[in-house]
Amino acid sequence: MRLTWLLLFLVFTGIVMFGYFLSGAWMFIGIGLLVTIGTLVFFINLRSAQTNVALRVEKGRAENIIASIGDGIVIYDTEFKIVVFNSIAEQILNVPAGSAIGQSFSLESIKKPEFQLVTQVIFPSLAPNVIHRSDQNTFPNTMDLSFDDPRLELRVITNQLKDENNSTIGFIKIIRDRTREIELLKSKSDFITVAAHQLRTPLSAISWTLESLKKEQLNSSQQDLVNIGVSASSNLSKTVESLLSVSKIEEGRFGYSFKTIDLAAFLGEILSQAEPIAREYKVDVYFEGPQGGALMISADSDKLSLVLSNLLDNAIKYNVPNGQVIVRAEKLADKPYVQISVKDTGMGIPQEDLSKLFTKFFRGGNVMKKETSGSGLGLYIVKNIIRRHGGEIWVESELNRGTTFYFTLPTDPALIPQKELVYGEE
Repeated sequence: MRLTWLLLFLVFTGIVMFGYFLSGAWMFIGIGLLVTIGTLVFFINLRSAQTNVALRVEKGRAENIIASIGDGIVIYDTEFKIVVFNSIAEQILNVPAGSAIGQSFSLESIKKPEFQLVTQVIFPSLAPNVIHRSDQNTFPNTMDLSFDDPRLELRVITNQLKDENNSTIGFIKIIRDRTREIELLKSKSDFITVAAHQLRTPLSAISWTLESLKKEQLNSSQQDLVNIGVSASSNLSKTVESLLSVSKIEEGRFGYSFKTIDLAAFLGEILSQAEPIAREYKVDVYFEGPQGGALMISADSDKLSLVLSNLLDNAIKYNVPNGQVIVRAEKLADKPYVQISVKDTGMGIPQEDLSKLFTKFFRGGNVMKKETSGSGLGLYIVKNIIRRHGGEIWVESELNRGTTFYFTLPTDPALIPQKELVYGEE
């Protein structure tokens, strides 16, 4: 604005000088030219001032929005120099914004104690425990970072910032502190664990008593009552074991032992174990193995057995008489994964239930009508076992036509998460 007044003063001075030194037409031409220039300068500067005001308003609005977000916000350019560091980021990363803004970070920055946590968030490969929640090569990218000293659980979402030419000019990280959430989850899991362990002993006594009664000379009505008791006791024991498994999963201590296995042979063995229950429900089970026969993967065979047993059990029990179950395994051509599917010709799942199928304690209404027993924990456990193996699971279904569960397992052991972390429900 000062420049505008200076230019107007010079124009006015020029007009006075032209009036004094020039005469006639030249004086009017010179004065007209200076007036035109002065007018243009005034309006250009006025427009510039209005633009600056608008930019300041937009900047203030953006700063207010960033300040009001409940998550940490860190923005840095392509040289890893921080340009935005909101108050929540200060609290989570324990670094004042004044110390972080303007700093350029590199892998060497981890050597500075005050910037160690910030450096690990910017360069997640330096963090002690990392689990990727999305494809590492795409944006936005989501990952969970876990720290032991101090105890900290962070979910970090990273996205690119681009200009009008679609060129990357920087990155934004949204940091969510999940430490309290995880601690509450752990407290809940601890309660479930204690309660489940307390139920184990009396359940064992009840089961032993009922099994002993089955061997006694009983009339038919008494035998029916004992059989009902044995079945109920068995179902309750399974529920207790499922609760213990969920508790361990959510605390990240389910315990895995990965070894190289032949997937085709493994699936064949699981299917042979399922044959008795398939005959009981009058369901035919078929296996379509991978091309080439043997397919070696790294997996925990005990945990993977839980997955297949659960999916097969559901496919058989919720099928129709003389129905079919087809288990297929195939290596994906364009990805380092093998895909396994379990397809049935059963009752199907309503579309509105599909999104809730892998959550804890959920059981579809049509399923409960056919099989009243069940905890609704099986598929939740299945999902977490598959994800711990580095795979994904999903389902397709058509009501009264059948259901197909698909899951993937990596053929490259490097794609298996390095450490068992807390998964929780997402």
